[in-house]
Amino acid sequence: MSKTTLTRRGVLKTGAVAGAGVALPTIFTASSAAAYTNEPTGSTVTLGFNVPQTGPYADEGADELRAYELAVEHLNGGGDGGMMNTFSSKALKGNGIMGKKVDFVTGDTQTKSDAARASAKSMIEKDGAVMITGGSSSGVAIAVQGLCQEAGVIFMAGLTHSNDTTGKDKKANGFRHFFNGYMSGAALAPVLQKMYGSDRVAYHLTADYTWGWTQEESIAAATEALGWQTVNKVRTPLAATDFSSYIAPVLNSGADVLVLNHYGGNMVNSLTNAVQFGLREKQVNGKNFEIVVPLYSRLMARGAGENVKGIFGSTNWHWSLTDEGSQAFVKSFGTKYGFPPSQAAHTVYCQTLLYADAAERAGTFNPCGIVEALEGFEFDGLGNGKTLYRAEDHQCFKDVLVVKGKDNPTSEFDLLEVVEVTPVGQVTYAPDHPMFAGGSLGSCNPGA
Repeated sequence: MSKTTLTRRGVLKTGAVAGAGVALPTIFTASSAAAYTNEPTGSTVTLGFNVPQTGPYADEGADELRAYELAVEHLNGGGDGGMMNTFSSKALKGNGIMGKKVDFVTGDTQTKSDAARASAKSMIEKDGAVMITGGSSSGVAIAVQGLCQEAGVIFMAGLTHSNDTTGKDKKANGFRHFFNGYMSGAALAPVLQKMYGSDRVAYHLTADYTWGWTQEESIAAATEALGWQTVNKVRTPLAATDFSSYIAPVLNSGADVLVLNHYGGNMVNSLTNAVQFGLREKQVNGKNFEIVVPLYSRLMARGAGENVKGIFGSTNWHWSLTDEGSQAFVKSFGTKYGFPPSQAAHTVYCQTLLYADAAERAGTFNPCGIVEALEGFEFDGLGNGKTLYRAEDHQCFKDVLVVKGKDNPTSEFDLLEVVEVTPVGQVTYAPDHPMFAGGSLGSCNPGA
């Protein structure tokens, strides 16, 4: 059975009624094929990789760059092809994107919104980048997503966990593969209740920007719904390196759980300070004191060392997953770099392939064509099981992992273990959920 429909952006789409990963060929009308920002005219197409090369999230940025380079190698026909071999869409052929060799330029976001916008602007205006991707901070992601919407290029977000990225600050030209704060709360809270009970008192330390705010809101709401109390919520500067003055008041608060809404170097430092203050050896309210890190990564676990043992959190992906796509990526990345990839690497590798695949299926680099190809796209073979890029907000929906620090790691990379694979249905929410209210996706902007 086939269908022909005129989409809400005036693009004529013809193809088979499809399930997960079946490409829908797209035929563009004359108006939709009009000029757009940085339309490639030669034999190459340029992508912009904008990552934190300095600042508190620099470790994530370094791994993102590794994955981007691997993705470009695979797109151009090098290496073993990685997840191109397991991806349910078979549009990519290893000959670049639509026959054009993929080139790339890089920028340093410094984990600062202004710096990130400046580097993205330079890549668009000076280097001719047709797509911008990257970042390890939601503040950066939201700032760059807004810039890309104005400039008329696609933004394929890297690490951004704030609800706002696909909530009040969502944009038609922006897409997020990473999960969000709500999803972490929905996956993590039931495990915390099972492990620690319903009668708990939590104290939150929170990075003072959009990600920290929405993660704090999400975790507090999810745990309170299961019986926990929240005794205090304290905001900490993103630039902080010593959290001793924030840890000390926890001791006299009556809390028996400390929730660290910190990421990257911030989490490494705050967790280290908490352990130095002896929190993990204390008993409060007749219970062992516990620490929770809602958003985890292997890179953070490595930085925190012994301190992560037994501590629960959530993650978007982990290299120990046994599905075909995950293991193909781990093999490719490990062969090239000598160690397993992080969730940061996995996310941006997927985003690069998803953009390239969308362009192939759409038959154009026009941002409006990319939007049409990604909205409502269902796929598999990239890890985390079947995945949907929801049309209403450009958020990916997939399984979420709950992990904890391993008690007996076998190597510096074997630091986290997956304790629960939370099915996508448990973390799915309505597009108009109150935590995601406000803002408007708007329409795609092709730019020039």
